[in-house]
Amino acid sequence: MSKKIMVVDDSALSRRTLRRILETAGYSVVEADEGMAALELYFIEKPDLVFLDLVMKGMYGLEVLTKLREMDAGARVVVASADIQSSTRAMVEEAGARAFINKPFATENVLGAVESAIGGV
Repeated sequence: MSKKIMVVDDSALSRRTLRRILETAGYSVVEADEGMAALELYFIEKPDLVFLDLVMKGMYGLEVLTKLREMDAGARVVVASADIQSSTRAMVEEAGARAFINKPFATENVLGAVESAIGGV
């Protein structure tokens, strides 16, 4: 059975791009377009990994990350953002993210982050 990855992003384009990269590599993908939906879906779907956007309407990605880690200390999260500041990267890693990748998505960066967080398909 392939590993399941949840993509959380309010941008349909970003979700489609990640879905294409991940499904082509053999992963199964579920999507949420905002934070509250992501928290609910996490416990329904129990994904192996979460790709989480930082800037979303409603609940900011860092808040989603914090809540996921409070509810499941073993939650594996990769933060994806266009924000390239080192302070942002440090903040999300301190909050428990396994990796941080920049947008726009490059296939090798996405799959490298998945591999380091959960291993292969």
